[in-house]
Amino acid sequence: MAEPTPRRNEPRLRPAPLLFEPAEAASDPEHFFDLESIDDPRALLSRATELTLAFRAAADRAVEFQAIAAAQLADPRRFDRLTTADIAERADWTEDYAKKMVEFGRDLLRGGSEGRGPVDPV
Repeated sequence: MAEPTPRRNEPRLRPAPLLFEPAEAASDPEHFFDLESIDDPRALLSRATELTLAFRAAADRAVEFQAIAAAQLADPRRFDRLTTADIAERADWTEDYAKKMVEFGRDLLRGGSEGRGPVDPV
C-alpha cells in the first residue's frame, strides 16, 4: 500500500533506491532485481514492495518533469515555442492531454504543486 501523500510543509519520503542491474542479469528475462533469488516470502514481499514504491515515485517524478518540459516548450515567450499539437506528437500524447500537461507544468513552475506529492493531470 502506498504511503500517504505528504502535506505542503512535510518532506517527501524517499523510497528505496533503484539499483541498476548488470547487463548480463538484465538480459535474462527471468531476472528482475534479484527478486527471483529470494526464498523467504516475507523478505520477497518486503523487497518487492520497496521496488513498487520506488517505481511509483520515479514515475511520478518523471511525469512532473514531462509537464515542466511541456510548459517550457509551450511558453509564448520562446521564439521556438511549440504548439500543444507538436508537443503531443513528440510525447505520443493526445492534444487534450498535452494541454493538461502544459497547465500542470505551469502550475509546477509557479510552485503550486510543491510538496503535494503526485498529481494526475488527467
